[in-house]
Amino acid sequence: MADFDFRNIGDLDDIKRQYDEFGYIIIRNIFNKDEISRIRNAFDNPNGVLKHQYKIPSGGGRDVILSLWNNPGNDVTGMVARSEKIVNICENLLGGDIFHFHAKAILKLPSIGGQFVWHQDYGYWYKQGFLYPDMMTVSIAVDENTKENGCLQVLRGSHMCGRLSHGFYEGEQMADPERVSKLKNKLKLEYVVLNQGDAVFFHSNLLHNSGNNMSSKRRLAYAIAYSAAYNDSVAEHPFAHYNPIEKVTDSAIAECENEEDLTGKVFLNPKDDITVKSKLAS
Repeated sequence: MADFDFRNIGDLDDIKRQYDEFGYIIIRNIFNKDEISRIRNAFDNPNGVLKHQYKIPSGGGRDVILSLWNNPGNDVTGMVARSEKIVNICENLLGGDIFHFHAKAILKLPSIGGQFVWHQDYGYWYKQGFLYPDMMTVSIAVDENTKENGCLQVLRGSHMCGRLSHGFYEGEQMADPERVSKLKNKLKLEYVVLNQGDAVFFHSNLLHNSGNNMSSKRRLAYAIAYSAAYNDSVAEHPFAHYNPIEKVTDSAIAECENEEDLTGKVFLNPKDDITVKSKLAS
């Protein structure tokens, strides 16, 4: 597993080599206790980003709760997305300037939280007008991510297979199941188990899924999508166009006390999302 610790992260070129080979890297302890406490409090605030939540049906009567927005804004979640440590690593992995495509909270409730089927993010984003797969996601463990509560699973190296065709399964889009089955016989399946404050950085063509939450603990992840600056969408889409990131120092995360002023963020109306079939969260 491509695993690093932020406290002694070392050479970014080595991180990029492993990212290019495996399609993902894990960075442990990228957020310290004060930072992850601030981040968790922001998501727990009833007047924060999760007040815009909606549900995605995932089969078997289970749902996943999402809240999705563009533009980082100036709240705690925005400080995370604009922080030097996140943006600098993504710039290194994508080879230059980047822009913030969107961010989302992904919540699986205890015992009833649903799954995500096998897919590639670029399988969605291709349909939103991005010509190149030079895009990535940073998924931050706001809560502990375990096998029991539905952590991310990846097929190591599957980003090298190119974009697969995707079709709807329940409320989600799924990569070609026959092709995925064959790839599972060739590539190593990894469970991305994360502690609070860890993050996984992964390529837009990496095949991944996540299981149902079978535990008594919730699973909350904060996923931020970035694109190479030159990869502006050619489609009419409110989220998919280049807007420079105004970086902030890492200290801005713990120092930020804004959890409720979401000025600048534009939250997605699930009715306008062509990549999922949603239902409003109650």
